[in-house]
Amino acid sequence: MNANEQMLQETVTRISGVNVRKCMRCGKCSGTCPAYGEMEYHPHQFVYMVEKGQIEKLMASKSLYKCLTCLACVDRCPRGVEPAKLVEAVRLMVIRQQGMNHLKPDDLPGKLDDEIPQQALMAAMRKYSK
Repeated sequence: MNANEQMLQETVTRISGVNVRKCMRCGKCSGTCPAYGEMEYHPHQFVYMVEKGQIEKLMASKSLYKCLTCLACVDRCPRGVEPAKLVEAVRLMVIRQQGMNHLKPDDLPGKLDDEIPQQALMAAMRKYSK
């Protein structure tokens, strides 16, 4: 693994808080995934690829946007590995790479709408302020 791959791997694991080495590759996360048929890389493969530092491959994959973030993989994992958090972390890295990161509190009033649930607003703040 080269220095760039290692830096990307460390960033994903830091953002997600997931210990990919806990994965025993049982595939239960993938077996329960409702988007399994649509994904190029399935949840257990996603965890393995993060462990091996293949983040750039994941960042370029359409699987990143096929994940429903339903957390079924998280519930099913017997070891507490959270593949959905890894997917979110890699998505965030793509956003950062595109320069569309870091929503500032002063930007919020212009984006508010009476129809936006507070939960969505708080999720956006957490996501874009990391």
